[in-house]
Amino acid sequence: MATVHIKIEGVPYEVEAGLTILEAAKICGYEIPSLCAFNHGECSRGSCRVCLVEATGARGLVASCVYPVAEGMEITISSPKAVEARRTSVELLLSNHNVNCQQCDKNGYCELLHVAKVTGAREGMYQGAKTPVTVDKLTPSIKRDTSKCILCGRCIERCKNAHGLSVLGFEKRGFNTIVAPAENRSFANSPCILCGQCVSVCPTGALMEVSEIDKVDAAMKAGKYVVVQTAPAVRAALGEEFGMPIGTAVTGKMAAALRRLGFKKVFDTNFGADLTIMEEANELIARMTEGGVLPMITSCSPGWVNYAEYYYGDLLPHLSSCKSPHEMFGAILKSYYCEKNGINPDDMFVVSVMPCTAKKYEKERPQLVTNGRKDVDAVLTTRELGKLIKRAGINFNKLPDEDFDYDVVGDYTGAGVIFGATGGVMEAALRTAAYKLSGEELKNVELHEVRGLEGIKEAEYNIAGNKIKVAVAHGMKNAKVLLDQIKEGTSEYQFIEIMGCPGGCVSGGGQPYVKPCFLPNEDVDILDTYRQKRADALYREDEGRPLRASHLNPQIVELYKDYLGEPNSHKAHELLHTSYAAKEKFKD
Repeated sequence: MATVHIKIEGVPYEVEAGLTILEAAKICGYEIPSLCAFNHGECSRGSCRVCLVEATGARGLVASCVYPVAEGMEITISSPKAVEARRTSVELLLSNHNVNCQQCDKNGYCELLHVAKVTGAREGMYQGAKTPVTVDKLTPSIKRDTSKCILCGRCIERCKNAHGLSVLGFEKRGFNTIVAPAENRSFANSPCILCGQCVSVCPTGALMEVSEIDKVDAAMKAGKYVVVQTAPAVRAALGEEFGMPIGTAVTGKMAAALRRLGFKKVFDTNFGADLTIMEEANELIARMTEGGVLPMITSCSPGWVNYAEYYYGDLLPHLSSCKSPHEMFGAILKSYYCEKNGINPDDMFVVSVMPCTAKKYEKERPQLVTNGRKDVDAVLTTRELGKLIKRAGINFNKLPDEDFDYDVVGDYTGAGVIFGATGGVMEAALRTAAYKLSGEELKNVELHEVRGLEGIKEAEYNIAGNKIKVAVAHGMKNAKVLLDQIKEGTSEYQFIEIMGCPGGCVSGGGQPYVKPCFLPNEDVDILDTYRQKRADALYREDEGRPLRASHLNPQIVELYKDYLGEPNSHKAHELLHTSYAAKEKFKD
């Protein structure tokens, strides 16, 4: 590895050649204020001018996020000239910013406010015209407010890097420049998959999820029978909202907090995940043995389903017809559970806590209405749950570990837990498919070939004489490779798992923000570090469950025996399956 010798504030250091000044300074123990660096490289680098420093060999001040170190370079961060320039840069950003911090959803996690504090920026130093504002609140998932945008371009780059898409871009020119879908359209009138990855990297409140906290409050106030379910990935990240290390599983404390928030019943979506596997594994076997459309592709991720409907409408027959786990669970709660407990399903209000903003849109799909009722009534992100707990004055870290409600429904296996990680749905499905095909349990249920953060993973399994070749992709940029193979007729797979978000649900667009300026004790400079830590929390919980395959869940067995009949029965299709429809990419 080639190195260079530099000085920072007069102190000599030896660092790797090719690093930027900002990167080298970080390694040497300096935190130069910035709005782009160490946020996964997704920004219009050098545009904000917040990280200006003095460096020998340069003409004037340089943006440390793009300027490379060189042999013998001397760098000064704290000179009056550099300090004043950084402060001025932030003050200029604030001059075109809607500074209503108290009302802003990003309060407490705003990076602009953070660098303003660090640089000593003063509000109101520059007065003048402001860029015309667009506020887009037309989708159930994401809202956009250009009065908060600082034109960093992170959202644009994340959409490209994660999905190979350019839903967002710089619109207009000069002082009127904004970030928006083409022609400043609403997200509702653009081919946005509503995954929320743009929200997760936005440094301000310019992009946010549409909150449904008020909707939950109203249901409780109206005396509805309000129940809640939480997705697998939530337990692996919720603790971060309360200062816990990334990768801390908080299953028991989460159940305790939800109970104290006043929900009538607290369920785990893992039960719905086990139910999904029963339907999906049997659907796969039926397709393989009866000449159905192959490869079959999972349908748990609503961001991926949106992508398929926009960009690969001709491949929709390849998608499993299974609803996603929380939608399945909602349908069962409003039918089977209500019947068992004498509850009027019209009085039940189902809340899903999800790591995903696309789930907010998913619950509004007309295909997810059963007997005239929406399967799920409200979706809160992990971040919104954190806000609810804080609002209630609950000391989360001091809560005892409590269990979920397991009456009639709610129990789960380890297979349900791993749904939150890329490859988890595939692994869970194969655990049950192997039993259904061979009549024997897998000796080793841990299928490491489909685990990990590689963009595309593939494996081949020989089960009872059946060769099953599978693939796993996360992020639409990777999914496109597999989808194009299907279109070209070259795909060799029988089963494919696709997750909309890179890393799977553990890094969904509704999960706690992973921003280094707010996590000084965490190693989050490498993009995949936090994703793997969260995934590992789910795999550890799987290892600790007494039952690790969905078909062994006694409540699932009883549900089929008592109510559904068998997987893929007529009753099961009425409650647990759905359909898809190709969408136009752009609407007038």
